[in-house]
Amino acid sequence: MNCIIIDDEQMARIIIEEMIANTRQLNLKASFNSAIEAIKFLNINEVDLIFLDIHMPAFTGFDFIQTIKNPPKIVLTTSDKNFAITAFEYDCIVDYLVKPIAPERFEKAIDKVKSSTSLPIKDSALDNHKPENDENYKVLYVNIDRRLVKIEIPSIKLIEAKGDYILIKTETKNYTVHSTLKKIEDKLPDDQFLKVHRSYIINFHRIIDIEDNSVLIEKDVVPVSRSNRSELMRRVNLL
Repeated sequence: MNCIIIDDEQMARIIIEEMIANTRQLNLKASFNSAIEAIKFLNINEVDLIFLDIHMPAFTGFDFIQTIKNPPKIVLTTSDKNFAITAFEYDCIVDYLVKPIAPERFEKAIDKVKSSTSLPIKDSALDNHKPENDENYKVLYVNIDRRLVKIEIPSIKLIEAKGDYILIKTETKNYTVHSTLKKIEDKLPDDQFLKVHRSYIINFHRIIDIEDNSVLIEKDVVPVSRSNRSELMRRVNLL
């Protein structure tokens, strides 16, 4: 299993790295002292398991989990026993290790991970039709100048691909983010958003007018490709 470590304490990372090195089933891909740096890595890489510290400056382990739409299996590592109940509210969290971590306890956690991956996954984070009252599903965090900025998903009007970047237009502000259209499409609810062109995703609740090959989103005219037009019309007919 490919895994990463996220922990702001250097000694804690070193200890977990050594335990991973002694575990045949694990392959350490990277080790991070910042959740934000880990998110950048996960934007272009996939892993099977994350060893995640809860207490980190500015951005906690739980904040990190809420920014990832399809989180892999997670083993929490912390010196605080008081978050155990909160931890297991998340389906992706397999185990909860209290520092200092004993090798025997680490091995038990890996056994739990192996057992969980052999079962059918029933993780609400994999459901593209989340209820509208799910607060975590109403926000999106984007990495801008080494800060994670929260965007209310319903406020997004459209997203445009611009080379290696995307432009996110909202009711109040525009954001330029280093990402791909595919990456953000996977994080948006498909009952609100639709890719209408290879370079555009729109919030179809904000359509003002539809012409043959374009839609009007407030003042923006967005092209609609022939291959996406039928799906757009099907969605509009259901409104």
